[in-house]
Amino acid sequence: MTYGQPIPVIIDCDTGVDDALALLFAVRHPAIDLRAVTCVAGNTDVDGVVRNTLTVLEQAGAPEIPVARGAERPLIEPSRSARHVHGHDGMGDLGLPAPRRTPADVDAVTLLRREILASPRPVTLVPTAPLTNIALLLRTHPEVTRNIERIVFMGGAAGTGNASPVAEFNVWHDPEAAAILLTAGVPTTMYGLDVFTRVVVPAADVRRLRAAAEPGARLAGELLAHRPATPGSRPDDPEEDAGGLGDAGAVCAVVDPDGLVTHRLPVEVSLAPGPTRGQTVVDRRPRIGEAELHEGTREQPLVDVALEVDVERYVKLYLGTVEGTGTAPHAG
Repeated sequence: MTYGQPIPVIIDCDTGVDDALALLFAVRHPAIDLRAVTCVAGNTDVDGVVRNTLTVLEQAGAPEIPVARGAERPLIEPSRSARHVHGHDGMGDLGLPAPRRTPADVDAVTLLRREILASPRPVTLVPTAPLTNIALLLRTHPEVTRNIERIVFMGGAAGTGNASPVAEFNVWHDPEAAAILLTAGVPTTMYGLDVFTRVVVPAADVRRLRAAAEPGARLAGELLAHRPATPGSRPDDPEEDAGGLGDAGAVCAVVDPDGLVTHRLPVEVSLAPGPTRGQTVVDRRPRIGEAELHEGTREQPLVDVALEVDVERYVKLYLGTVEGTGTAPHAG
């Protein structure tokens, strides 16, 4: 299969089991030119994120891609990890070797600015983590927006949250940063929990990956096995090995946006203290209501919110890419 000119992509991540799955896909798909990876505290502390990111790139046989350390805590909140999901080391406690690679000698914001402005084509920015680095970039160097084609971020939810009843972890971890991203004036796709939880790799495919001789494919299998499709499933469940793609689905959406059904909707982040803090308030109403009629309308950014996903299409795309079978479909 032939491809057009690769899409220049920068991933901002908190690696993380499913961030690792996203990196494996990005370095192996011929339609992606992964120009840099920046790291932020989230699933684990930022130094652990840097270590995990370098290890994954090494295991994947990636070229020398610059990796930079970023924010070690949110703009306002203290840092709150997700080690209970991703393991003590953030990578499922798989015992992976320490990386031989070293990070870039610049910070994440500096690397982001440099790579975005140096790209001959506008960059697609893919944050799969709390958005602290991106907020710092946009506030410090707003000129970068002229060379960002789109931001496809994993975060938010139109429906139920996971960090709280209404808030998704990445946005909940740094709500102010998410609000800055949404108001940056850049075309934005929200790959939120509404689709995030639905893209599941079947157990038979996970077992095949785990048995692969090639290190990158085998790592993908081990990572997927750490992400059960149904948390709390019984050990004797034959589908226990099925694993969710999680963040990797957002990178699939860069290569194949037609696998998503999106609606351009007003979205804002709840910043007030209390039970709704970090909620992405997605206005899906066909017309304004009494609140706007009585209190006046407020200008809200329009975001392409992913509400449906072609699960089989993205699973096939992911497996064909990480296994190098050449069966990965490509749109556009």
